[in-house]
Formats: sequence, structure tokens, C-alpha cells
Amino acid sequence: MSESTGVIHDIGYQRYTGPRLGRRQVFGALYGHGLRTAFGLGRTAKAKIFPWLVVGIVVVTAAGLTAVRSQLGRAVMTYAQFADSMSWLVIFFVAVVGPELVSRDLRSGVLPLYFSRPLARGDYALAKLLSLVTALWLLLGAPQLVMFLGAAFTTDDGMHGVWNELLDLLPGLLYAALWAVVFASVGLLIASLTGKRAFAAGGIVAAFLMTTPIVGTLSIMPSRAVNELALLASPSTLVQGVGLYTLGDLLAPAGEANRLIGGFGPVYVLAAVLLVAGCVTLLLLRYRKVAAR
Repeated sequence: MSESTGVIHDIGYQRYTGPRLGRRQVFGALYGHGLRTAFGLGRTAKAKIFPWLVVGIVVVTAAGLTAVRSQLGRAVMTYAQFADSMSWLVIFFVAVVGPELVSRDLRSGVLPLYFSRPLARGDYALAKLLSLVTALWLLLGAPQLVMFLGAAFTTDDGMHGVWNELLDLLPGLLYAALWAVVFASVGLLIASLTGKRAFAAGGIVAAFLMTTPIVGTLSIMPSRAVNELALLASPSTLVQGVGLYTLGDLLAPAGEANRLIGGFGPVYVLAAVLLVAGCVTLLLLRYRKVAAR
């Protein structure tokens, strides 16, 4: 009986001899890929429809406000108020993009491949979170820049007017960053809990929209303290409460901020910090558990 022998065939594979990049480069690549995914770049035309439809709406709105301002000679709304007015679009943007960033990877089971590289478990979650924060900030910040450019080119006060516009723009961009951090933290945590994008999207919308009626109920309670703390009940109104405390007249008419939140401004700031910190901590713990499976 003859013994079978194995044969090794050389089919031309070669060893990789280029530079071996480390953890920082892997993090950067993952962040860049997540940011491109948020806007559908490098993907099919179908994946680009929703994000660029939202981008188109906010930019056209900003352009319309700029045109109205040029006719009236005064601003219709401040840069910070623009972020508030677009909050409902931000919710749906997070509901669509958040699951695209993390739920797809959970469902397809590619996480072990990510974690087999020089990438810490927390790096994956933080890179995805940072990409969503950046996408949301660009979504709210870019239209504000359009408004600023329109105002700067039509001002009658020369460089002094441009400088005043810049001083109004910077708080608006910071406020947009607050929206981005809070919404991305909450949305990505919810999306990381399931590999089914439809369930993740529904959970995100519910977290933001179904808590709003609670705010309305608390705001009509007979207790003034309860009324002033009502905005804490929803992530959306929590951000607005922080904005009322820190930006004041840039968001509401004189005296309106005090009527809505009273002297509880520091409480809103603390609540926002705790919400973001809690969501990020739970997100990191979630991916430690996923990787350990």
C-alpha cells in the first residue's frame, strides 16, 4: 500500500515588507472610515441619499435665512438658535447613521477581526463615537458658516461688523458641538446594543422623542421648581437648558432663560456632563463584553 505525500505549491504569495503601522494609525483609519460612512462616501448611491438630503436641507435653510437677512437688514435668528431649530433633523440623522457605524459590524461578526489588530477594545468604540460627533458638528456647523459668510459680505460696518459676526458665530459652533457630543453619546450607546439596524434606529428615535412629552407634563406642574427642572427629562431639552444657562440672550429673549430654568443652570451643566460620561462609560463596557465573547 503506497503512502500519500503532500505537495507544496508556490503560487506567488509574498510577505508584506512595508511599514507596520501601530495603534494610532489604526484608530485614525477607523475614525476616517466612520466619518466617510456617516455621509455615505465610498458607498452605494442609495447610502448617500439620506445623509446628503439632510445636508441639503440644513444648507438650503441657512442660505434662505441669509437671503432674508440681506433683505430685512437684521438676523432672523442667531447661530445658536439655528442649531435648536434643526434638532429634529439631528435626531433622525443619528438614528440612521449610528446603526450604520456599529450595528452593521455587530451583525456581520467582524469585531474579532478588528480586535485581532493593535486596536484596543475601547479604541474601536471611541473612534466610532468621535466620527459621529464630528459628523453631527459638521452637519450643524457648516450651515452656520454659510450664514456667517453671507452676513460678513453684506454688513455695512466693515471689519467691525465682520468681527461682531465672528463673536456671534463662535458660541454657535460651541453650542453645535454640545449637541453633537450629547446626541452622539446617547445614540451610539443605543445602537451598540443590537445588530439589527431597524431596532437600533427605533430605539434612538424613542429615546429622544418619547421623552419630550414628559418635559411638557413637568412644565405645567404647580411646583415652580419642577417647572424649572422639567428640561432635564429629555436629552434634547437638556441641551437647550445648558444653552439657556451659558448663552442666555443668544438663545432666548431677555428674561426667558430665567423663566425656563431659574437658578438651576449649574444643575443642567452637571446633568449633561454626567449623561455624556455615563453613556461613554457604558459604551466602553459594552465593547469589552462583546470582545470577550
